[in-house]
Amino acid sequence: MSKILKINCVEIYKADIPFHEPFRIAIMEITAAQSVFVKIFTDEGIYGMGEANPYWGIAGETQSINLAAAVDLAKIILGKDALNIEERNREMNKYLVFNSTIRSAFDMALYDIMGKAAGLPLYSLLGGGKRSFWTDNTISIGEPAYVAKKALDYKNQGFLAIKVKLGTTKELDVERIQAIRNAIGDSLPIRIDANQGWDFHTALNTLKALEKYNIEYCEQPIAHWDYENMKNLRQGTSIAIMADESLFDHHDAYKLAVGGCCDYFNIKLAKSGGIHNALKINAVAEAAGIKCMLGCMTETRLGLSAASHVISARPNIKYADLDGYLFMKEDPIIGGAQYNVGEITITDTPGHGADVDPAFLKLCKVTLVN
Repeated sequence: MSKILKINCVEIYKADIPFHEPFRIAIMEITAAQSVFVKIFTDEGIYGMGEANPYWGIAGETQSINLAAAVDLAKIILGKDALNIEERNREMNKYLVFNSTIRSAFDMALYDIMGKAAGLPLYSLLGGGKRSFWTDNTISIGEPAYVAKKALDYKNQGFLAIKVKLGTTKELDVERIQAIRNAIGDSLPIRIDANQGWDFHTALNTLKALEKYNIEYCEQPIAHWDYENMKNLRQGTSIAIMADESLFDHHDAYKLAVGGCCDYFNIKLAKSGGIHNALKINAVAEAAGIKCMLGCMTETRLGLSAASHVISARPNIKYADLDGYLFMKEDPIIGGAQYNVGEITITDTPGHGADVDPAFLKLCKVTLVN
């Protein structure tokens, strides 16, 4: 007889964690992680944890939207088999077509349950091996002197790559990168992210001006819908182009690959709807000969731990951008992925290995669905 773990309760937590300083990108600014933690219980006492961290300017969700949607998703899966992740995702995807971030929290929790039920760490459950890897650290949009100081600080801490948010004017964006190079030298890779902030001509002129500064790649230089001009940019500059906001699911991955629009994919669990769809995106990328990065919003180490296991399990994921929790004043997570500067090491604990400190959860507003 097949194993069934029936879902009998879901707890939904409103979790607010302030940042050290505001984080600004081309299309929005935030001052705190406004996450939603989802805790799914089964009839055999096994529970799984997931996290949603909404970015309204990217995924069109807010914390309030996610809290309300989480109640509906919990009702949909209640009484059903937690181990049938394919079917649970099918139900959630059908009900909430565009709310990928909150769906990702439920998906993450279900994979955590499966790993615990199997007694396997998530990377092993996904059929992969264990490896450590490095994340970059991101500098938000700021004045040239500010970003140069931050870059030097990150270099001195020991980070192996620096990510810089751009997407304003050509003059200011070039000045920012010039200031950083003057501060840190030429050897450390710089990754840039315009978050759709440029139009095509600004993007082309800016990227050509930045070619001499050892830019490893540029994420989402123009609007997410402008596939044709992403392809034109890729042909017009020597800087590699990475799709981010253009890439939510495996259907987007297929269109981007067929169109020759980019060199790399940026997969985020919050955009893909979770691990289940993230694996599909990577499979499309691998079939098309496209390497991937696994990125983040500003999740705690809970969400980042799940993402770390996916990276470990899939060698086609070449880059990691899992620095979200480094911006926070507080780390409420127990266990999970461990950070040594930018080097990330995952554990062999069953599931993704991360949990939330019960003392922190007691301070959070909770909704119970049973």
